[in-house]
Amino acid sequence: MYTTPEGKEIFVVDGHTHFWDGSPANQRNIHGKQFVECFYAYHTALSPKEQLWPKEKFEKYSADDLYRDLFIDGPDDVAIVQSTYLKDFYKNGFNTIERNAEVAKRYPERFIVNGSFDPRDGEKALEYIHFMKETYDIKGVKMYTAEWNGASKGWKLNDPDAYRCFELCEKLGIRNIHVHKGPTIIPLSKDAFNVEDVDYAATDFQNLNWIVEHCGLPRLDDFCWIAVQETNVFGGLAVALPFIHSRPRYFAEIIAELLFWIGPDKILFGSDYAIWTPRWLIEKFWAFELPEDIKQERGVDLTHEVKEKILGLNAARIYDIDIAAKKRALASTPFNIAAE
Repeated sequence: MYTTPEGKEIFVVDGHTHFWDGSPANQRNIHGKQFVECFYAYHTALSPKEQLWPKEKFEKYSADDLYRDLFIDGPDDVAIVQSTYLKDFYKNGFNTIERNAEVAKRYPERFIVNGSFDPRDGEKALEYIHFMKETYDIKGVKMYTAEWNGASKGWKLNDPDAYRCFELCEKLGIRNIHVHKGPTIIPLSKDAFNVEDVDYAATDFQNLNWIVEHCGLPRLDDFCWIAVQETNVFGGLAVALPFIHSRPRYFAEIIAELLFWIGPDKILFGSDYAIWTPRWLIEKFWAFELPEDIKQERGVDLTHEVKEKILGLNAARIYDIDIAAKKRALASTPFNIAAE
């Protein structure tokens, strides 16, 4: 839990974390090398110098590293670990539900495991959604619309096969659909991450929550014009938040735009671990104040109450986390690293 300089305890839900293996041994081809090196470039470009990792650790870190960085050295209470398979690039997948579930089994009070599927797999995708629900009781999925699948270099949320999958998600109670709509990662196509298909899917599936990770960057305007109209569209701050260090004015513009258009109840914190660790992000975010001219122009403010919603209350609401019960459960759980 994060304790502010004022002494207030803030419940933190980290909405965007990963437990990946991008090591050379797991890379299927040059594209696996390119992908993780692009991640590492984001890490080195936007992190404070004292937070930089050696490349070997970044490519493949341990479950103990993950737990320590999020919950011991870091202030997270709960982390949502997102699955991203990329099996065209990685032999065993980059960040599969099986790998994520292994660490969650060690620390069940700490992790929410989300699945993933590829609508282009047709009937197999529907079968796999059933499997994930029955095996892991998932409450959310991560969609990667630019992922390669054989000859296909991407898909859209409003494709007919995707709609069949979302209909099943709705039926099974898999309500939280996290969608990567942000910066591209080589060799993926920037256009395949366009936000326009969110507008169709959110309208047609009102009972699902559409969490647009990276809030559409570099298409922030497009995202905001969609999200202000769709009550079930949320913005995830992963990738956007680290600019608070390297380009604070730019971050101020981003967060002020989000507050102006979609308000404080539809913005979710995400560290994007292991590209960044949560402690420095949260500390800088809590201390951050909007420049006066930006506040005046947009008529918004980043108050402590707003920050508390973004850091955990909003995600707790859509994931049905009983914060009081979770605090009691965490208080009774040994706060250490389990033995391998």
